[in-house]
Parts: sequence; C-alpha cells; structure tokens
Amino acid sequence: MKIALLSDSHTKVEATQEALAFLRDQGASFIIHAGDLVDPQNLELLAATQMRYIAVYGNNDAHLVEYAHNYNLVQEPYYFKLADTKCKLMHLPLYLTPDAELVIFGHTHQFEVMQKSGTLYINPGEICARNKPYSECALLEIQEEAFCVDYYTKGSEDLAYRLQEHYEFKRQKHE
Repeated sequence: MKIALLSDSHTKVEATQEALAFLRDQGASFIIHAGDLVDPQNLELLAATQMRYIAVYGNNDAHLVEYAHNYNLVQEPYYFKLADTKCKLMHLPLYLTPDAELVIFGHTHQFEVMQKSGTLYINPGEICARNKPYSECALLEIQEEAFCVDYYTKGSEDLAYRLQEHYEFKRQKHE
C-alpha cells in the first residue's frame, strides 16, 4: 500500500493541491496529513481526492473544529491500523514513543525519517515552503517485510516534484 504523507500546508492551498496530485500519480491510495492545514480549503482538497485520508489538528488548526464533522480530522496522538500496521499520528512531536510500528508527525517543518526500537518515525517536511525555498512531501509504501519512503521536493521554479532520496527499512513487527 502506498500512502501520501504531507504536513504543514498552512495557507498554501495550491501547493497542497500540487502535492496531492503528484502523490496520487505516484500510486498513493491513502493520504495522511500531519497537521497545520490552517485553510479550510486544504480539508476540501483532501476530501476531493476521493481517496481515504486522515488528518490531525496542528497547533494552528483550532479554528478548524467547526469543520471536523465534515472531514476526517482527529486529535493527537491518534492511533489507527493501516495495511496491517499499527500507526500513530500527531502534529507536535511530543509523543515520540515506540508504541506503534509507524509514527507520523509534523510541526518542525523538517523532513525526517529514522527507525529506532522497531518503530519508523516520519516527518514529511513542509508543504508551505516557509522555512526553505521548496515544498516537501513523502510517499510511504508499506510492504510485507519493509517500509519504503520516497522523499520529494519542489522548488518554486520547478515544474514538478523531484525525488531527493529513497529509504528502505526492514519491518520489525510489534506485538
């Protein structure tokens, strides 16, 4: 299963739309947004993909509570199962404990991927290109024996996203 990973869209609706379209073209069938959607239009974009998705409130998303009943917007830390994998989703990296096989977070605006104590931690970086001159996103593929993560960036002058790095991690099943 391939999963689109995004975070920190803020008010960049067009950048969010471009990332979603790109990741869908790469074969994503599920979307995870790690918070700070900020603009309600970003929620609309998630729903408009017609793909299953989940998004977590970020520290700048309190005003989105009025939209929560129409969208799959959850509070952190949120635990769920996807492709036979126990997952934890949050925005703030306050719950970085190895109590799930996969932990997805945002907030820092920095791409990060590492495996520790059998848990894979991923921060897809920032869509909004606030702290650097490019948008970031990731594609996670959950396989039987491994996790594969592709990290992509798109500068303001680029026509499309570019693969920056490919990572593979051996799965270490949690009980």
